[in-house]
Amino acid sequence: MTTCEKFVQYLSFEKRYSPHTVKAYNKDLEQFFQFLNEAYEITEPQTIDYQMIRSWMVSLFDTEIENRSINRKLSTLKSYFRYLKKEGLIDESPMIKIISPKIPKRLPVIVEESKIELLFKTIETPQNYYDLRDLVIIELFYATGMRLSELVNLKIIDVDFSRMNIKVLGKRNKERFIPFGNRIKDLLENYITTKQKEFSLVENSTDFLFVTDKGCKIYAKMVYRIVHKHLAGITTQNKKSPHVLRHTFATHMLNRGADLNAIKEILGHANLSATQVYTHNTIEKLKKIYKQAHPKA
Repeated sequence: MTTCEKFVQYLSFEKRYSPHTVKAYNKDLEQFFQFLNEAYEITEPQTIDYQMIRSWMVSLFDTEIENRSINRKLSTLKSYFRYLKKEGLIDESPMIKIISPKIPKRLPVIVEESKIELLFKTIETPQNYYDLRDLVIIELFYATGMRLSELVNLKIIDVDFSRMNIKVLGKRNKERFIPFGNRIKDLLENYITTKQKEFSLVENSTDFLFVTDKGCKIYAKMVYRIVHKHLAGITTQNKKSPHVLRHTFATHMLNRGADLNAIKEILGHANLSATQVYTHNTIEKLKKIYKQAHPKA
């Protein structure tokens, strides 16, 4: 068994990585050793040095692969050589002298306020439970900034109408409470009443807030389709996901003077640096206004 095969087994059975992750690691190693074999006629890891790895990086740059993808492949090599050192097969990892390429920051994709207003104007008054459910999902994403996974797992009991907040279970099973306004309160009260009537005769009806047409707990792909359908009606941008509404919520809050720490708490970010990405959108907006308005811009 080769060291690569042993490493893949180590990832699967000891590290318990997902099959998808293990497959990606394996593919990266296969590409790397194919390059080494063609360029240096090397197949054994003990003879690999950092210059060979740099040559591989150059070959990846030549294919115009994104820096993000290159960094993922380098991460695979770091783990691989760390494993070899742990097993006593090499004395030092050649990755020590390798510097990963910088990744340009991607600004969050958002929907403009005018288009959000248009979105809610174009959504017709719900005629049945299913239309009402879809409207509440869209409104709740924009009003709270919650994650897709958090919305899918909401239960009716998580909605506190007296305190005007909703309890969500975020990453690392961390609970937080998100406030909501009168519009969401009225929508949720109407929705819950309608849902209970719709599925009153359904056996084993679920206590989850959002359900499928058959009364089962809603699933992520279905919610994604609902959001994508409605956003497609008001924007031509490529991304039309629930996360776009989360980004939009945070950016619009910041544009209207909300405190960054308050947005951090509502979004459930572990640290402020994750929230600060939204300030870049605000700065870009100011630059645009400046260029349009200032006579010497």
